[in-house]
Amino acid sequence: MIADAATDLVLAVDVGGGTTKAEITDAGGAVRCAATVGTPHGEAAFDGIERLGRELLAALPPGDRQRVTRAAVVLPGLVDSDRGIAVFSSNLGWRNVKVGHRFADGWGLPVLIDHDVTVAGWAEWRFGAGRGLDDVCVLILGTGISGTLSVGGRLVRAPTGQLGLAQAGEYGHIPVRYRDGLRCPCGNTGCVETVASGPAIARAYAARTGREITGAETVFAAVDTDPAARAVIDDAIDALAAGLLGVVHASCPELIVLGGGLARAGAVLTDGLHARLTTLLRVAPVPRVTLGEFGIRAGLIGAAHLARTGELR
Repeated sequence: MIADAATDLVLAVDVGGGTTKAEITDAGGAVRCAATVGTPHGEAAFDGIERLGRELLAALPPGDRQRVTRAAVVLPGLVDSDRGIAVFSSNLGWRNVKVGHRFADGWGLPVLIDHDVTVAGWAEWRFGAGRGLDDVCVLILGTGISGTLSVGGRLVRAPTGQLGLAQAGEYGHIPVRYRDGLRCPCGNTGCVETVASGPAIARAYAARTGREITGAETVFAAVDTDPAARAVIDDAIDALAAGLLGVVHASCPELIVLGGGLARAGAVLTDGLHARLTTLLRVAPVPRVTLGEFGIRAGLIGAAHLARTGELR
Protein backbone atom coordinates (compact mmCIF):
# COMPACT_ATOMS: atom_id res chain seq x y z
CA MET A 1 0.00 0.00 0.00
CA ILE A 2 1.44 3.37 -1.06
CA ALA A 3 0.68 6.37 1.12
CA ASP A 4 -2.07 8.65 -0.19
CA ALA A 5 -0.25 11.71 -1.51
CA ALA A 6 -2.88 14.13 -0.26
CA THR A 7 -3.91 13.01 3.21
CA ASP A 8 -1.71 10.34 4.76
CA LEU A 9 1.10 10.80 7.25
CA VAL A 10 4.37 8.86 7.30
CA LEU A 11 6.90 7.99 10.00
CA ALA A 12 10.60 8.46 9.12
CA VAL A 13 13.52 7.30 11.28
CA ASP A 14 17.20 8.09 10.65
CA VAL A 15 19.59 5.99 12.75
CA GLY A 16 23.04 7.48 13.30
CA GLY A 17 26.10 6.45 15.22
CA GLY A 18 25.38 8.92 18.01
CA THR A 19 21.70 9.76 17.75
CA THR A 20 18.49 8.42 16.25
CA LYS A 21 16.09 10.99 14.82
CA ALA A 22 12.43 10.41 13.98
CA GLU A 23 9.63 12.51 12.51
CA ILE A 24 6.03 12.13 11.46
CA THR A 25 5.29 14.37 8.49
CA ASP A 26 2.43 15.16 6.14
CA ALA A 27 2.46 15.23 2.36
CA GLY A 28 3.72 18.82 2.32
CA GLY A 29 6.68 17.95 4.56
CA ALA A 30 5.29 19.67 7.64
CA VAL A 31 6.48 17.96 10.83
CA ARG A 32 3.62 16.84 13.09
CA CYS A 33 5.92 15.52 15.83
CA ALA A 34 9.61 14.72 16.18
CA ALA A 35 12.12 13.36 18.68
CA THR A 36 15.81 12.54 18.98
CA VAL A 37 17.40 9.96 21.29
CA GLY A 38 20.83 8.49 21.75
CA THR A 39 21.60 5.37 19.70
CA PRO A 40 22.51 2.42 21.95
CA HIS A 41 25.28 0.05 20.94
CA GLY A 42 24.48 -3.36 19.50
CA GLU A 43 21.06 -4.88 18.99
CA ALA A 44 19.67 -2.70 21.79
CA ALA A 45 19.56 0.03 19.14
CA PHE A 46 16.63 -1.71 17.46
CA ASP A 47 14.64 -1.82 20.68
CA GLY A 48 15.28 1.91 21.01
CA ILE A 49 14.14 2.56 17.42
CA GLU A 50 10.93 0.60 17.92
CA ARG A 51 10.23 2.40 21.21
CA LEU A 52 10.89 5.83 19.70
CA GLY A 53 8.51 5.20 16.81
CA ARG A 54 5.83 3.87 19.16
CA GLU A 55 6.11 6.95 21.39
CA LEU A 56 5.81 9.32 18.42
CA LEU A 57 2.75 7.52 17.14
CA ALA A 58 1.18 7.68 20.61
CA ALA A 59 1.84 11.42 20.78
CA LEU A 60 -0.44 12.11 17.80
CA PRO A 61 -4.09 13.02 18.25
CA PRO A 62 -6.24 9.88 17.80
CA GLY A 63 -7.53 10.94 14.39
CA ASP A 64 -4.04 11.57 13.08
CA ARG A 65 -2.71 8.25 14.35
CA GLN A 66 -4.99 6.44 11.90
CA ARG A 67 -3.59 8.53 9.06
CA VAL A 68 -0.03 7.20 9.49
CA THR A 69 0.03 4.53 6.79
CA ARG A 70 3.71 3.73 6.19
CA ALA A 71 7.15 4.11 7.72
CA ALA A 72 10.78 3.98 6.62
CA VAL A 73 13.90 3.41 8.70
CA VAL A 74 17.35 4.25 7.32
CA LEU A 75 20.38 2.54 8.87
CA PRO A 76 24.18 2.91 8.69
CA GLY A 77 26.59 0.22 7.59
CA LEU A 78 25.62 -2.54 5.18
CA VAL A 79 21.87 -2.86 4.68
CA ASP A 80 19.87 -5.46 2.74
CA SER A 81 16.81 -3.39 1.91
CA ASP A 82 15.09 -6.17 -0.03
CA ARG A 83 15.03 -8.52 2.95
CA GLY A 84 14.89 -5.88 5.70
CA ILE A 85 18.19 -6.92 7.30
CA ALA A 86 20.77 -4.74 9.06
CA VAL A 87 23.75 -6.70 7.73
CA PHE A 88 26.66 -5.06 9.49
CA SER A 89 27.68 -1.92 11.35
CA SER A 90 31.17 -1.76 12.84
CA ASN A 91 30.44 1.49 14.70
CA LEU A 92 27.22 0.28 16.30
CA GLY A 93 28.14 -3.37 16.67
CA TRP A 94 25.41 -5.34 14.92
CA ARG A 95 25.44 -8.09 12.33
CA ASN A 96 22.61 -9.78 10.35
CA VAL A 97 19.72 -8.40 12.39
CA LYS A 98 16.27 -8.95 10.86
CA VAL A 99 14.53 -5.67 11.52
CA GLY A 100 11.75 -5.26 8.95
CA HIS A 101 9.09 -7.33 10.68
CA ARG A 102 10.18 -6.14 14.12
CA PHE A 103 9.22 -2.54 13.34
CA ALA A 104 6.15 -3.45 11.30
CA ASP A 105 4.78 -5.57 14.14
CA GLY A 106 5.58 -2.95 16.78
CA TRP A 107 4.04 -0.04 14.90
CA GLY A 108 1.28 -1.80 13.02
CA LEU A 109 2.54 -0.32 9.73
CA PRO A 110 4.35 -1.46 6.58
CA VAL A 111 8.01 -0.49 7.09
CA LEU A 112 10.75 -0.05 4.48
CA ILE A 113 14.43 -0.40 5.39
CA ASP A 114 17.32 1.23 3.51
CA HIS A 115 20.82 2.66 3.82
CA ASP A 116 21.07 6.06 5.50
CA VAL A 117 23.56 7.74 3.16
CA THR A 118 21.94 6.28 0.04
CA VAL A 119 18.59 7.73 1.06
CA ALA A 120 20.08 11.08 2.13
CA GLY A 121 22.00 11.42 -1.15
CA TRP A 122 18.95 10.42 -3.17
CA ALA A 123 16.92 13.08 -1.36
CA GLU A 124 19.47 15.79 -2.17
CA TRP A 125 19.55 14.69 -5.81
CA ARG A 126 15.82 14.34 -6.41
CA PHE A 127 14.39 17.02 -4.12
CA GLY A 128 17.25 19.20 -2.90
CA ALA A 129 20.34 20.80 -4.39
CA GLY A 130 20.49 18.43 -7.38
CA ARG A 131 16.85 18.44 -8.39
CA GLY A 132 16.26 18.66 -12.13
CA LEU A 133 19.71 17.29 -13.00
CA ASP A 134 20.45 13.79 -14.29
CA ASP A 135 24.13 13.44 -13.34
CA VAL A 136 24.90 14.29 -9.73
CA CYS A 137 27.44 13.10 -7.16
CA VAL A 138 26.52 13.58 -3.50
CA LEU A 139 29.11 13.32 -0.71
CA ILE A 140 28.01 13.05 2.89
CA LEU A 141 30.94 14.22 5.02
CA GLY A 142 31.15 13.48 8.72
CA THR A 143 32.59 10.73 10.89
CA GLY A 144 32.85 8.79 7.64
CA ILE A 145 32.61 9.73 3.98
CA SER A 146 30.23 8.13 1.52
CA GLY A 147 27.52 9.21 -0.86
CA THR A 148 25.59 8.54 -4.02
CA LEU A 149 26.02 8.82 -7.76
CA SER A 150 23.22 9.45 -10.24
CA VAL A 151 24.01 8.87 -13.91
CA GLY A 152 21.60 9.48 -16.76
CA GLY A 153 18.77 10.12 -14.32
CA ARG A 154 19.24 6.82 -12.46
CA LEU A 155 20.64 6.20 -8.99
CA VAL A 156 23.63 3.85 -9.08
CA ARG A 157 23.11 0.96 -6.65
CA ALA A 158 25.31 -2.08 -6.09
CA PRO A 159 23.63 -5.41 -6.87
CA THR A 160 23.25 -8.29 -4.45
CA GLY A 161 24.22 -11.73 -5.67
CA GLN A 162 26.92 -14.33 -5.56
CA LEU A 163 29.52 -11.83 -4.43
CA GLY A 164 27.38 -10.86 -1.45
CA LEU A 165 26.03 -7.48 -0.44
CA ALA A 166 27.94 -4.36 -1.47
CA GLN A 167 27.29 -0.68 -0.81
CA ALA A 168 27.77 1.74 -3.70
CA GLY A 169 29.18 5.18 -2.99
CA GLU A 170 31.97 4.30 -0.54
CA TYR A 171 34.04 7.30 -1.61
CA GLY A 172 35.75 7.40 1.77
CA HIS A 173 37.50 4.11 1.09
CA ILE A 174 39.18 5.14 -2.15
CA PRO A 175 42.94 5.05 -1.39
CA VAL A 176 44.67 8.34 -2.21
CA ARG A 177 47.85 8.15 -0.07
CA TYR A 178 49.33 4.79 -0.99
CA ARG A 179 52.90 5.28 0.20
CA ASP A 180 52.77 7.43 3.32
CA GLY A 181 49.12 7.27 4.36
CA LEU A 182 47.54 6.10 7.58
CA ARG A 183 46.08 2.66 8.01
CA CYS A 184 42.30 2.68 7.51
CA PRO A 185 39.95 0.46 9.56
CA CYS A 186 38.83 -1.07 6.25
CA GLY A 187 42.30 -2.60 5.87
CA ASN A 188 43.71 -0.34 3.17
CA THR A 189 46.27 2.43 3.56
CA GLY A 190 45.64 6.10 2.87
CA CYS A 191 41.89 6.06 2.21
CA VAL A 192 40.11 9.40 1.77
CA GLU A 193 38.54 8.98 5.23
CA THR A 194 41.98 8.86 6.88
CA VAL A 195 42.58 12.43 5.70
CA ALA A 196 39.24 14.18 5.10
CA SER A 197 36.74 12.82 7.64
CA GLY A 198 35.87 14.79 10.77
CA PRO A 199 37.99 12.66 13.13
CA ALA A 200 40.90 12.66 10.66
CA ILE A 201 40.91 16.46 10.43
CA ALA A 202 40.87 16.81 14.22
CA ARG A 203 43.63 14.22 14.57
CA ALA A 204 45.83 15.90 11.94
CA TYR A 205 45.44 19.29 13.60
CA ALA A 206 46.39 17.85 17.00
CA ALA A 207 49.45 16.21 15.45
CA ARG A 208 50.60 19.52 13.90
CA THR A 209 49.98 21.73 16.92
CA GLY A 210 50.05 19.46 19.96
CA ARG A 211 46.63 20.84 20.92
CA GLU A 212 43.83 18.35 21.41
CA ILE A 213 40.46 19.54 20.09
CA THR A 214 36.94 18.17 20.30
CA GLY A 215 36.13 18.13 16.59
CA ALA A 216 36.84 19.32 13.07
CA GLU A 217 34.60 22.36 13.54
CA THR A 218 37.39 24.00 15.56
CA VAL A 219 39.80 23.59 12.64
CA PHE A 220 37.37 25.04 10.10
CA ALA A 221 36.66 28.00 12.38
CA ALA A 222 40.36 28.85 12.56
CA VAL A 223 41.20 28.37 8.90
CA ASP A 224 41.57 32.11 8.13
CA THR A 225 43.85 32.88 11.08
CA ASP A 226 45.75 29.69 11.89
CA PRO A 227 48.30 28.40 9.33
CA ALA A 228 48.13 24.90 10.85
CA ALA A 229 44.36 24.82 10.39
CA ARG A 230 44.74 26.05 6.81
CA ALA A 231 47.26 23.32 6.04
CA VAL A 232 45.06 20.57 7.50
CA ILE A 233 41.98 21.73 5.59
CA ASP A 234 43.94 22.07 2.35
CA ASP A 235 45.20 18.51 2.82
CA ALA A 236 41.64 17.25 3.41
CA ILE A 237 40.35 19.04 0.29
CA ASP A 238 43.24 17.62 -1.74
CA ALA A 239 42.30 14.09 -0.60
CA LEU A 240 38.64 14.64 -1.47
CA ALA A 241 39.56 15.89 -4.93
CA ALA A 242 41.95 13.00 -5.54
CA GLY A 243 39.29 10.52 -4.51
CA LEU A 244 36.77 12.09 -6.87
CA LEU A 245 38.98 12.19 -9.96
CA GLY A 246 38.12 8.69 -11.14
CA VAL A 247 34.41 9.28 -10.48
CA VAL A 248 34.43 12.51 -12.46
CA HIS A 249 36.32 11.00 -15.40
CA ALA A 250 34.06 7.93 -15.47
CA SER A 251 30.66 9.62 -15.17
CA CYS A 252 31.06 13.40 -15.76
CA PRO A 253 28.65 14.62 -13.08
CA GLU A 254 27.22 18.07 -13.64
CA LEU A 255 27.18 18.80 -9.94
CA ILE A 256 28.84 17.66 -6.72
CA VAL A 257 26.71 18.19 -3.60
CA LEU A 258 28.32 18.25 -0.15
CA GLY A 259 26.20 17.23 2.82
CA GLY A 260 26.63 15.92 6.35
CA GLY A 261 28.00 17.63 9.43
CA LEU A 262 31.24 18.88 7.85
CA ALA A 263 29.30 20.68 5.12
CA ARG A 264 28.47 23.33 7.73
CA ALA A 265 31.94 24.69 6.91
CA GLY A 266 30.35 26.13 3.76
CA ALA A 267 32.43 27.94 1.15
CA VAL A 268 35.72 26.78 2.65
CA LEU A 269 34.83 23.31 1.35
CA THR A 270 32.82 24.06 -1.77
CA ASP A 271 35.15 26.73 -3.17
CA GLY A 272 38.25 24.82 -2.13
CA LEU A 273 37.12 21.57 -3.73
CA HIS A 274 36.04 23.27 -6.94
CA ALA A 275 39.38 25.08 -7.19
CA ARG A 276 41.33 21.87 -6.65
CA LEU A 277 39.29 19.95 -9.23
CA THR A 278 39.80 22.81 -11.68
CA THR A 279 43.55 22.43 -11.22
CA LEU A 280 43.53 18.64 -11.65
CA LEU A 281 41.00 18.00 -14.43
CA ARG A 282 42.18 18.18 -18.03
CA VAL A 283 39.82 15.94 -20.04
CA ALA A 284 36.57 15.77 -18.08
CA PRO A 285 34.57 18.96 -17.48
CA VAL A 286 34.82 20.48 -14.00
CA PRO A 287 31.54 19.97 -12.13
CA ARG A 288 29.96 22.67 -10.04
CA VAL A 289 30.24 22.14 -6.27
CA THR A 290 27.49 23.22 -3.90
CA LEU A 291 26.13 22.56 -0.43
CA GLY A 292 23.16 20.30 0.13
CA GLU A 293 19.87 22.01 0.86
CA PHE A 294 18.75 19.67 3.63
CA GLY A 295 21.84 19.57 5.85
CA ILE A 296 21.77 16.90 8.53
CA ARG A 297 18.02 16.37 7.91
CA ALA A 298 18.62 14.85 4.47
CA GLY A 299 18.23 11.31 5.80
CA LEU A 300 14.91 12.09 7.48
CA ILE A 301 13.55 13.90 4.43
CA GLY A 302 14.64 11.06 2.18
CA ALA A 303 13.13 8.45 4.52
CA ALA A 304 9.80 10.28 4.49
CA HIS A 305 9.78 10.34 0.68
CA LEU A 306 10.75 6.66 0.61
CA ALA A 307 7.90 5.78 2.95
CA ARG A 308 5.45 7.82 0.90
CA THR A 309 6.43 6.57 -2.58
CA GLY A 310 7.63 3.05 -1.73
CA GLU A 311 10.90 3.23 -3.69
CA LEU A 312 13.96 5.29 -4.59
CA ARG A 313 13.17 6.60 -8.06
